[in-house]
Amino acid sequence: MSNLLECKLRDHIVIFDGAMGTQLYNRNFFINSCYEYLNLTNPDAVLTIHREYAEAGAEIMTANTYGANRLKLSRHALAERLAEINTAGVNLARRAGDETTLVAASVGPLGREAAKSGMTEEELIAVVGEQLEALQKAGADFIIGETMPSISEARRFLKAVEKYCSIPYMISFAADRELELAMGEKLALFLPELEQAKQPPTAIGLNCGVGPEPMLAAVEKLAGATSLPMVVQPNAGTPKSVDNRTIYMCSPEYLTTYAIRYVSMGVRGVGGCCGTTPEHIFDLARSVRPLRHTPLAVKTASPVEKVAELPEIPVAQRSALAEKVSRGEFVKLVEITPPRGFDLAPTIEKAACCKAAGIDAINIPDGPRASSRISSIVTASEIEKQAGIETILHCCCRDKNLIGMQADLLGCAFLGIRNILFITGDPPKLGDYPFASGVFDVDSVGILKVCTGLNRGTDIGGKSIGNRPTAFFPGAGVDPNALDMAREERRMNEKAEAGAKFFITQPVFSVKPLRNVLKIAEKLGLPVFAGVWPLTSYRNAEFMHNEVPGVVIPEEVMRRMESAVSREDQYEAGIAIARETVAAIRGEVAGVQVSAPFGKVESALRVFEQA
Repeated sequence: MSNLLECKLRDHIVIFDGAMGTQLYNRNFFINSCYEYLNLTNPDAVLTIHREYAEAGAEIMTANTYGANRLKLSRHALAERLAEINTAGVNLARRAGDETTLVAASVGPLGREAAKSGMTEEELIAVVGEQLEALQKAGADFIIGETMPSISEARRFLKAVEKYCSIPYMISFAADRELELAMGEKLALFLPELEQAKQPPTAIGLNCGVGPEPMLAAVEKLAGATSLPMVVQPNAGTPKSVDNRTIYMCSPEYLTTYAIRYVSMGVRGVGGCCGTTPEHIFDLARSVRPLRHTPLAVKTASPVEKVAELPEIPVAQRSALAEKVSRGEFVKLVEITPPRGFDLAPTIEKAACCKAAGIDAINIPDGPRASSRISSIVTASEIEKQAGIETILHCCCRDKNLIGMQADLLGCAFLGIRNILFITGDPPKLGDYPFASGVFDVDSVGILKVCTGLNRGTDIGGKSIGNRPTAFFPGAGVDPNALDMAREERRMNEKAEAGAKFFITQPVFSVKPLRNVLKIAEKLGLPVFAGVWPLTSYRNAEFMHNEVPGVVIPEEVMRRMESAVSREDQYEAGIAIARETVAAIRGEVAGVQVSAPFGKVESALRVFEQA
């Protein structure tokens, strides 16, 4: 039989669909019902979900047959309707797409029902085989053994495929970031057995279990351990309980960012699992589509011969800011956003005012909130030349590929821009141009590694950049208000290992979360500059609290801003709160970065009057 899945995976990056179960749940079909039985009792709901994924750009429709085996159907007294349910599932998936769409027949693990059944292993293999025969007879293009939680389940599935199935198949595992299965088994140890099977799979997958970021770590390990094409379908992050309903918080842009990284590592198929929606797949497909014809990786390619690295320039000699930080002196920074137009005169004038007030450096964001502004590199260069004050230039991973970002860094080295803050960046959908594509070849950790290479005289390919290394003083962002502080700590460690020499925080309005970050940074031996935002009004406070990622304003601060009667009173309250924040953290941080809200540097300078 023609292996259409193999043809697609060789030809281009294949877009799989997203979750079925959580989509049905969101349509008020509760978890105590049999979702596979809906193929018969409510086919319109199932078909609608399939069609939404097809319209979003998915080219693989996964039939709603995950638990349609005899053991699981028996819980609902539906075992005798097994063939009917599986056939209907394949037919509904087929109706949703066009002639190019493939139908993947989902086969899940037997799970706890197997242990409770009292059946022998041969009988359990027959249970899986019964479903495989029904799906094959229904006309599925290939089988996907989904969410395999253990090697024993995977072996059972493989034996059933060998005995009962003649159409192509792939097998997908639920593994953690270390590529371990639920029982602590190492998936890598099973891969040789899988690849040497009598009927080897067309592809190997990772799905469910974890969200996009941990899945990336698992993909890194899998890529080096298998020669099979890889398909990756993470969950939409970790679900949270909101009003007794399970909600997945991962945005479409976040999933897309990681999908692009999966593709860059050689993954041939991407989609989503639990919690993902047609919106996730639409955003993913839009961004992955330009990469679709990336050739299948040849794993025997010869590595580039690396040249000897040059010694790094001592940190204290890289910039005036680096020297001051090395001496342990308190640093004062002001953040000024580049203008939307091309008149830099007002911005340079503001920077000159900051220098006259004793500010050490101007922080220059790169397209904050996915906005389009004059080049931050041009802005930084003109400020340093005309205002005579150093800058901290943001380097954002959103808008350029790795080659372009390296070119910009080399340009900064020529211009003498030494202080750079490396950030992943806000996705385009947050800004005024949601139709724009986010690139995200790497995240902040990846570009920090590139910077470290340049500081040692080598580029992204390990080639020499000449007899002089760059002398960047690199930093990274950190979020004291992160919901998952364990992940934030891990990211801080990764950034430090990649070469970060300082951290700048998101705006802080409470000392307690900042101190958590300071403890981590102390272990790493790196300085922290605390971000401070002088609120201009109660409305500004509401916006910051509700719409700016990483910003949490305590209730007492919100009440204080709200209690100020006039706009002027609210402005003064914002200045007072910022001053109190600086005073509270003055002896604990290496410095403070005060933002100039709406370009008003006088607000930032007033905060520093008592610092």
